[in-house]
Amino acid sequence: MEEPGPPGGGAAGAPGGATRPAATGEASAEAAGPVTVGMGDGAAAGPVTAGKADGAAPGMADPAAAGEASGVAAGAADATEPGTTGGATAEAAGPVTAGKADEVVPGVVGVDAAGSGVVGRVVGSLGSAGLDVAVSADARGELAQGATGQRHYGPHGERREDAVTVFLHSFAPPPRMLVFGAIDYAAAVARIGDFLGYRVTVCDARPVFATPRRFPAGVEVVVDWPHRYLSGTTTDARTVICVLTHDPKFDVPLLEEALRRPAAYIGAMGSRRTHDDRVERLLASGVSERELSRLRSPVGLDLGARTPEEVAVSVAAEIVALRWGGSGMPLTATGGAIHPR
Repeated sequence: MEEPGPPGGGAAGAPGGATRPAATGEASAEAAGPVTVGMGDGAAAGPVTAGKADGAAPGMADPAAAGEASGVAAGAADATEPGTTGGATAEAAGPVTAGKADEVVPGVVGVDAAGSGVVGRVVGSLGSAGLDVAVSADARGELAQGATGQRHYGPHGERREDAVTVFLHSFAPPPRMLVFGAIDYAAAVARIGDFLGYRVTVCDARPVFATPRRFPAGVEVVVDWPHRYLSGTTTDARTVICVLTHDPKFDVPLLEEALRRPAAYIGAMGSRRTHDDRVERLLASGVSERELSRLRSPVGLDLGARTPEEVAVSVAAEIVALRWGGSGMPLTATGGAIHPR
């Protein structure tokens, strides 16, 4: 099979995920007015108090008097360390109680990302330790997906309550999902990837399969040899790579490239026999055992999946579990907190 050249830049559809901000910086938390922790370029312009570059947020109690519950301590040199790739802020739109029933202290909390897709430190406070814990955990999730939206809590972070509305604002682009092999399973994986907030690209060297009409609107469809496309595109520590081609002439050169570049997840579809054959070919091509240890194959969790849609759920479950360190076990078989902290 001859390698086709990339037709007209290689894309047959418009990239998705355009609704999410694509910028670097820090996710910020705002209080009674729009107050952002940190600057869009990842560094504060000067001392940061309660998310404002040179003073406290409007209507906020003095940070020292409130035990610095209202934001970043006065005199802090920065809100986001230079060089970070993203962050998230949370704006409390309702009253946040800081220790006393009659003391309302709107506040700010910021979560910054140290490195590509890795959440670093948390700065500031919304005035309640429980609320800080709940909002920071949710901000990590929103930041990982480059998503922005509202969450609702009780005064001390209780979920399923709506006394406090928090606006989580992420300054990070959505992560990428690269799906190779435009088969029926790819359409299902692309749909669930889009649902989870990924910017999805489907790539196949066969034009008869790689057609936009077979995939959800907003999914980018590329006609190119998979290994060639991957070598010319950008990945980072949040990128998900799903290899569904199920053909050695595509799989092996593609996985050689994938296993040597940044990615959060690299999964390959196939039976156990196909997996064993693939491993032998990769080792023979020079892939090291250490590089090979990154490969999730056969792809997905054991859910007993049969249809393409069920297989896509299995793959998505493995991606989420790997990202956050989940066990993949039924919650009835585990103990401890259900929601992450």
